Amino acid sequence: MVFSFPFAPRPPPQEIFGKQSLNLCCSFPNTDQAKMVGASALLMRGGAATNGSTSSGGSPFMIAAGLAAAGAAAAAAAYASESPAYASYGPVAGYSDIAKLKSRLESAEKDTAFPGRTTNSAFVFVKPAAVTPATLALVEEKFRSFGIRVTGKGSLGAKAIDEQQLIDNHYGAIASKAVKLKPSELNVSEKAQAEFKETFGMDWADAIAKGLVYNAVDGCKKMGCKQTDMEKKYWCKLKKAGPGKNMVKFGGGFYCGKLADDTFVINGFYMSMRSVFTTPPATLTWYTVEWPAAHLSWADFRGKVLGATDPSTAEPGSVRRAIFDDWKSLSLKEVPNTGDNGVHASASPFEALAERMNWLGASCGTDAFGAAALDAGVNAETLAAWTSDPTVDFEGKKASLFDLLEDLSAKECIEKMVAIANPKE
Repeated sequence: MVFSFPFAPRPPPQEIFGKQSLNLCCSFPNTDQAKMVGASALLMRGGAATNGSTSSGGSPFMIAAGLAAAGAAAAAAAYASESPAYASYGPVAGYSDIAKLKSRLESAEKDTAFPGRTTNSAFVFVKPAAVTPATLALVEEKFRSFGIRVTGKGSLGAKAIDEQQLIDNHYGAIASKAVKLKPSELNVSEKAQAEFKETFGMDWADAIAKGLVYNAVDGCKKMGCKQTDMEKKYWCKLKKAGPGKNMVKFGGGFYCGKLADDTFVINGFYMSMRSVFTTPPATLTWYTVEWPAAHLSWADFRGKVLGATDPSTAEPGSVRRAIFDDWKSLSLKEVPNTGDNGVHASASPFEALAERMNWLGASCGTDAFGAAALDAGVNAETLAAWTSDPTVDFEGKKASLFDLLEDLSAKECIEKMVAIANPKE
């Protein structure tokens, strides 16, 4: 039954419950249900009505106000039940409204307890070639102009990056194939093995058995060159297609090149990438930053604040575009390019967590986003395993975990992580 309380000869309820006319939706006889219905009606109307107007939505403050008014709502229900003449029209709140209220309350409580749900937190570093006082000042000013707060700042030198394999962990699978794993440990698909045989006239298994395949580190030793010279002396001369093809792509970031009749090398390009960070006196400057997800999406952070990977095509006003346009005045030695574009930033909130764990030694439980993910039901073991960007099953397909989470803001990212970690049967 629906009750409302207009002015009437009998002492009007607005004199008892307040000056504003009350519209209460009550379809339950007991007090507890009436309280929930009253609060639900207030919430659905956006909190408290003023001069007959309503607002949409409902902030945590309005939700609290709705609950505070629930007692009055219950009393009003009892009052009206004594006089059916007071029954009139009004919005009806039922079980579905109560369910919405409960969900909104739980979500508001979670947002308060776990700020990592509503705050985007990224890891950013200025690459060694761009670390100048002027560049750092530019980056920090860009953060301020977009309402992004710097929560931490520091630097790391080539020695630490090399010895702790920080850049190798950062580049994940690409680096593992070049530095950490031996070719016999690699998972090469049947399709890739077939292409290897078609290109080189040899079975992949035979090449492995004969010891002809090397990772990039061992390949440098075999060819008698410095790690910093592998790219310019050998790798850049390989051909991916056409007559004389001598490089095969096994997968994303996974290449095999023939450097000599008895020498195949995996991901030889990586050594020059690595040397940028590990050759003294190289240093990088890192930042941890955060901002309200409601004010700036992760996609806009990457597109509008950071800028496209190719700095020459990055959006005007973005960090990478500014570094590209002003590289001389920023005291850079050469013009930035796609490979060395001035600055790196995480592609998703989860990648940011993985990067903070790698570069800064953060832990899931104490990191704001990590704590929120744990509370949502993704366990610590899974989070740790995911930092290496494994291939996962999602919606009937296999895909890179990082690709699935790319550009999602914090709450959406957590929701998708939960769906991946706990697929519905």
